[in-house]
Amino acid sequence: MSQYQRLLLIADPGMRHSAALQRAAALAEASGAALHIASFAGPIMPLPLLDKAIQERTRDSYLDAQRAWLKDEAGLLRSRGIDVTTEACWTHEPLREILRHVAEMQPDLVIKDVQDEPALKRAFITPLDWHLLRECPVPLHLLSGAGHPLPRKVVAAVDPSLPENQIEGLNDRIIQAANGLALQCNAELHLLHAYDLSPAYLSDASAGTVAWAADFAEELRQSLKESFTRLADRYGVPLDRQHFVMGPPIQALPEFASENQTDVLVMGRVHRKGLEKLVGSTTEQVLYRVPCSILAVKT
Repeated sequence: MSQYQRLLLIADPGMRHSAALQRAAALAEASGAALHIASFAGPIMPLPLLDKAIQERTRDSYLDAQRAWLKDEAGLLRSRGIDVTTEACWTHEPLREILRHVAEMQPDLVIKDVQDEPALKRAFITPLDWHLLRECPVPLHLLSGAGHPLPRKVVAAVDPSLPENQIEGLNDRIIQAANGLALQCNAELHLLHAYDLSPAYLSDASAGTVAWAADFAEELRQSLKESFTRLADRYGVPLDRQHFVMGPPIQALPEFASENQTDVLVMGRVHRKGLEKLVGSTTEQVLYRVPCSILAVKT
C-alpha cells in the first residue's frame, strides 16, 4: 500500500545530484507519489551593490540555468515512470516561500538536504533547517550525505517517560511515521530510547547517600525500560530491534546511528521558547551530529 501521495523536494541550487534528490526520486518511484521539485534562490551577496539592470540580468540568467537543469532532471525522472513537476523561484524570504508552497500543496512529506552551518554561525543566525523544523506543518525529511536511495534501517527515537511529562500521542506519531516509511521501503523498523539518569543523581544525591541516589536511579531506569518495552510490544517491534541505551540523547543518538548503520532516524519536533529556542531542541542539535538522515514529526 502506498504511504505517500504527494512529495515536495526543496532542491539546493548548488547541489545537483544530492542525497535529497535521490531519496525523493526513489520514494516517488516506490510509492507512485507525485513529486514536485522546487528550487528557491535568493540574492547573491554582491548583487545589491550592482546596477539594477545588471541585477535583473544576473537573476534571470541564474533562473534560466536552474530551470534548464530542472527540465533535464524531470525528463530523466519521467523516463522512470515518475510523475514530476518543477519550478525555480527567486525570493528574498526562502522560509516564507517554502511554507507557502507547503500550505498550498499539502504534501505528505517535505524532503531537503541539510544545509550544514558552523556552530559559531548558528549562535547568531538561526539556520533555515531549524526554522523548518519549528514551523513546517508536515513531516520533514532532512538528508545529510549520501546513503541508500531507499533506506534499509529506520529507527524511531521515542521517549517512554511518564505520560504527564510527554506531549500526548507524540510517541505514536513517531512510530507510525517510521513504520510507514519502513513499509514503503521494505526496510527494518527499530525502536530506540536514550535515557540519561544523571539528573536523578544530581537531584537526589544531596538528599541522602550516594548509594540511595544510585538505588533511585536504578528504579527510574527499570520504570523507563518497562514503559519502553510496553510501547515496543504494542507496535509488534521484535526484541532484537528494541534498543534501550544509556546517555544524553544529543550524544547517544548519533553514536547509535553510527554504530548501527542507521539510514533514517525518526524524531519528534517540540516547540521551544526562551533559552531553549536559542539553544535548539534535541532534534535540532542532533541534526548536525548524526551520520544519517532525519525524519522529523511535528507535535
